[in-house]
Amino acid sequence: MSPSDAPPHGVRLPDETRLAWLRLIRSENVGPATFRSLINRYGGAEAALAALPELAARGGRSVRVESLAAAEDEMNRASRMGARFICLGEPDYPPLLKVTESAPPVLAVMGTETVLHQPAVAMVGARNASLSGIKLTRQFADEIGRAGYVVVSGLARGIDAAAHEAALNTGTIGVFAGGLDRPYPDENRPLMRRIVDEGGCLLSERAFGWEPRSRDFPRRNRLVAGLALGLVVTEAALRSGSLISARIAAEIGRIVFAVPGSPLDPRAAGANQLLKNGAILATEANDVIAALRPMDDRMGWMPPAIEEPPSGQETDEPAEGERERIVETLGPTPIDVDDIILHTGARPGAVQLVLLELDLAGRLERHPGGLVSLLL
Repeated sequence: MSPSDAPPHGVRLPDETRLAWLRLIRSENVGPATFRSLINRYGGAEAALAALPELAARGGRSVRVESLAAAEDEMNRASRMGARFICLGEPDYPPLLKVTESAPPVLAVMGTETVLHQPAVAMVGARNASLSGIKLTRQFADEIGRAGYVVVSGLARGIDAAAHEAALNTGTIGVFAGGLDRPYPDENRPLMRRIVDEGGCLLSERAFGWEPRSRDFPRRNRLVAGLALGLVVTEAALRSGSLISARIAAEIGRIVFAVPGSPLDPRAAGANQLLKNGAILATEANDVIAALRPMDDRMGWMPPAIEEPPSGQETDEPAEGERERIVETLGPTPIDVDDIILHTGARPGAVQLVLLELDLAGRLERHPGGLVSLLL
């Protein structure tokens, strides 16, 4: 299966704009949602960078703004590794990922980028996989790859590594939890090299030099799920990262498949639980392929997820007393932004501005579905 012949939407950013985007997303407390709000409010990354200190101060603290020198150094490190940065809305950005709610504004990519534009299947599972689980994963990945799908996984031991290895000839994407120069686990370095050398691709949203921490792996799992049409779970314990991936996949509208296992094997308990909760039973690769075939026609190029910048900076300053009322509506329980607007009577732009200030100050937590809560 080849990528669509239709030309992709979007244009490549000038180098100076790409550098400003990198500075903005690397600045303290700026995540994908905050980045998008800043770009759409100020019309560009340079203006947003200039506004960061005052916005954060109004939220209650100061923040670190990524320096030009640090961003240039990261660009140089990427170049020395043969990697580059792709920004949201550019033609090379993965089409399914860019319409997810938390699409990373900037991706570091190394390898053959054409695989990012082919229909993909994510495969995840236990690190301490059984021999039969490894064998079955290889069989699935090989057949799914020969059917025209790229295989996506998280480069972990066990099921992840088996899926990548089996799909080397047909295309595979490895997603890092840390920077591209900080692979984990270290034993999979040869596999990562083979992925690049044999036409696959490696990507990460994290900065070069970033050592992966436990909280980075759910973020990686979101990328794995977001890149694919569907996600296959093999041998997952009841409390595992694979079940986090399955939950994320379901939340963003991906099809979740599960390979059944013995009730006596704790490594199968998670996959069996998914089947009880409505995942599609997969005992052979064709179960996955047959379910995804009807979706192939929907893989046409999608418009950029970033909104067109406004003509000038918005003026949605809260009226007297509004900022206090907006903050008072927030607490540790997630609530809908529309409910804040309804309760306070404030203009939507004013509410969004106050939430942005709190976010940059590290006092706001964003939840799936557009919910927000206050970090106490």
